[in-house]
Amino acid sequence: MEARDIISLISKVRDCANRLIESEMESFGVEGLATSHGDILLALLKIEKLTMKELAEKIDKDKSTVTALVDKLIKQGYALKTRDTEDNRVVFVTLTEKGRALKPMFDEISQKLLSTVYEGISKSEKEELIKTLIKIKNNF
Repeated sequence: MEARDIISLISKVRDCANRLIESEMESFGVEGLATSHGDILLALLKIEKLTMKELAEKIDKDKSTVTALVDKLIKQGYALKTRDTEDNRVVFVTLTEKGRALKPMFDEISQKLLSTVYEGISKSEKEELIKTLIKIKNNF
């Protein structure tokens, strides 16, 4: 493998991870969610109430992309949007009970994904990989 193949390899790893996540969600009977919804759901499971701007910053996506993803979560009953009572321009996003009920599934899928990713990789290799990928991301 040549150095120029790194982007292709990263893309293939991401595709494999997404297929695993989708397969696991199916096994839990969750349909209609894409892996791109995961970052939003995880952020809202950690912090109960976020503005659209905060959510976009947390998951490193532009606001229009986050709006489209959140709108689909709302349509499927996983999230709600509410306006700030003091500043009508500010929109908050929270999870519904149905959305919060996904936490055990997310925990289990995350554990399976991480154990698959790091199988046969030492702690020092893992640390070096993370450092290198962060450097690559920061180069952009």
